[in-house]
Amino acid sequence: MAWNEPGGNGKNHDPWSGGGDKNPGGGNRNSGGGGGGNNNQGPPDLDEALQKLQDRLNGLFGGKGGSGSGGSGSSQGKPGGSFKLVGIVAVLALVVWAGMGFYTVDEQERGVVLRLGKFHNIVNPGLQWNPPIIDEVSRVNVTRVRIHDHRALMLTEDENIVDVDISVQYIAENPEFFTLRVRSPEESLAQAAESSLRQVVGGSDLNSILTEGRSIMAIEVQERLQRLMDNYETGIRISGVNVRNAQAPSQVQDAFDDVIKAREDEQRSINEAQAYANSVVPEARGTAQRMLEEASAYREEVVARANGETQRFLALLNEYRVAPDVMRERLYIDTMQEVMTNNPKVLMDLENGGNNVMFLPLDKLMDQQRGSGTSARSSSSSADINLRQLNEQITDQARNRQAGNLREGR
Repeated sequence: MAWNEPGGNGKNHDPWSGGGDKNPGGGNRNSGGGGGGNNNQGPPDLDEALQKLQDRLNGLFGGKGGSGSGGSGSSQGKPGGSFKLVGIVAVLALVVWAGMGFYTVDEQERGVVLRLGKFHNIVNPGLQWNPPIIDEVSRVNVTRVRIHDHRALMLTEDENIVDVDISVQYIAENPEFFTLRVRSPEESLAQAAESSLRQVVGGSDLNSILTEGRSIMAIEVQERLQRLMDNYETGIRISGVNVRNAQAPSQVQDAFDDVIKAREDEQRSINEAQAYANSVVPEARGTAQRMLEEASAYREEVVARANGETQRFLALLNEYRVAPDVMRERLYIDTMQEVMTNNPKVLMDLENGGNNVMFLPLDKLMDQQRGSGTSARSSSSSADINLRQLNEQITDQARNRQAGNLREGR
């Protein structure tokens, strides 16, 4: 009977063991010293434990165990099961390794891929895959505006100390250079910003830095700093430099404030004087131009009037040559009309004789007529004097005055 068949009554032992009973449940084995049959409990057999583990794995994956079969069947099943187990483990490991290679690049980011430590390419936003362990991906935000602040005491060109506070705004435009070319690009930016600022401040005087030269200083610092970043190949683009504050040291701030206030007062006085000059000079120029235009107009008027009088005289001369008497009478009447129009006195010829010529104060009579008719002054119809009434009034006064003269003569 074989050693591993039932019915051996414990006398048939495993030839690989030192002599002992085998537990039918496949548990522990009793080993005896020197091949004897003592009942001391010993450690489990390593080959048996591995065989049981392999049988269980084969049962889980659909294989056949070899522990219950004959010796030849067990020896034939072991190599096939081992290869199958190794294949399954390899497939699982491959799946896990491939799953670890998926990653997502944000819309604002770019991925810098290093393959075995060497730059490979730059990946765009979206779902990406790279072989793990072989490739290393560094994501860089290329749209976020980063800010670096710097403040320090600096010496100006005219040997004055000024406290300058600036703010540098920049973005990582080139992710490859930003990640690989410089060990610490932001630290390089900080040192380059201080160097550029000191160079610009050292070439400017204090007055320009404290007043209107801030914008120019910011532009010069930005240009110098961008050139340094390009030379260092940091991949950084400077988007702006703001001079937040530029002032004298706190120990002498009051004195500088007084100087600045005096300069502002000086500039204000200059502006007021310039404004007054701008208002007076154009007015004087306009007055002079008006006088020139009036003189020119008067000259044109006199010349035109002279030409007109000349033409009129020549026309009258021609008519006078044709009819001298008629023209003489007409010229006399026109002249008398022109002269008498501006004369306030009136000459009247009395009907009954007496003094042929009498001077009457017509202007005073007209003023008296206006004074007596205050009620008629309000209406537009009373503005015209009734010539008939005035003539009768004048005639009555003339008769009365003539009668008085006759009495006195007698």
